[in-house]
Amino acid sequence: MGQIWPKYYNKTRFCTKVIHSSLYYSQVISFEDDMTYKKPWLSVEDQLKLLRQRGLQIDDHAVAKACLERIGYYRLSGYMYAFRQRSGECCPLPKRQDPRKTDRIAVDNFKQGSRLQDCVDLYVFDKKLRAIVLDALERVEVAVRVDIAHLLGERDTFAYLSVSEFHTSFCKLRKKNTKTEHAIWLEKQDVLIDRSKEEFITHNKKIGLPLAIWIACEVWDFGTMVTIFGHMKPKDQDQISRRYGVTNGRIFASWLETFNYLRNICAHHSRLWNRNIEKLPQLPAANDTPWVASFVDKNQNTSTRCFLELMMLAHVLKKINPNSSWPTRLRDHLHSFPTLTKVGLNVAGMGAPADWAKMLEQ
Repeated sequence: MGQIWPKYYNKTRFCTKVIHSSLYYSQVISFEDDMTYKKPWLSVEDQLKLLRQRGLQIDDHAVAKACLERIGYYRLSGYMYAFRQRSGECCPLPKRQDPRKTDRIAVDNFKQGSRLQDCVDLYVFDKKLRAIVLDALERVEVAVRVDIAHLLGERDTFAYLSVSEFHTSFCKLRKKNTKTEHAIWLEKQDVLIDRSKEEFITHNKKIGLPLAIWIACEVWDFGTMVTIFGHMKPKDQDQISRRYGVTNGRIFASWLETFNYLRNICAHHSRLWNRNIEKLPQLPAANDTPWVASFVDKNQNTSTRCFLELMMLAHVLKKINPNSSWPTRLRDHLHSFPTLTKVGLNVAGMGAPADWAKMLEQ
């Protein structure tokens, strides 16, 4: 069912039309109505009662209570969402004009056979997945920092200060801005240096500033590293990216931006397994990188969920260390995905193609 917009649609009103089996109803909401949050505080016991009322099976009351007390109802609800029933087709709201989002909405009741323990198992699976991803991201961050510092440092000990070392856009003053992006980046690096309690930073500051790039790079966070790589000259980007099996440095720069987005998700303990990745990377040609073919011109679920980023990490780690066990550890963890076929959940929800295990083994 396509879009059905009411004739009276305007800036202050919108209409949703939902088909629930044979039931058809419309709900009109005015932005001028009182939108104050009205859901009441609930005790853990009341939270469990509400979940039962909505059809979620609770096998052990004491264990369930402990889980809600330890994890929190609201945090766990992000994992419960996948277990909720879906409506019939509905007319998308303006905010839902996104091809990755379905025209069906989640209702309060849970799918038949849903258990609270299943939700907790999925939460634990995702928690372990984030830890595995952070391990990979650390290796990528350290390796790329070294490559940037080594390449630029060969030409100039304090290369990060030199506008001639970067693309002109990095050092160009844009309209309405009082500082260049390069100046803003340098200020951020200064903050990181001042904040650092590392002995080697304290020692070298006593010797004198500025710090050599191979010293300064040790305080860069992922975002700082991504910014400087993204503004390096194309030939320098290409020289570094080739070390990671990506011939085009601009494509690799987009990978690093996506890795930074992934790092923020993991570092803040956010849900990862079925998240729609907002920072989508550019992909090299399938002729150069065969596994990419599984994500080109495929359905949105495959190209916007995290398995693509996991394959990118595996690709890069194999270049950093050909004997890396990380792809195998990731494969083994994905094999441990909770048995949730009864509610229609599996690794496909992560965007994993049918031959995902074979792809990780290549």
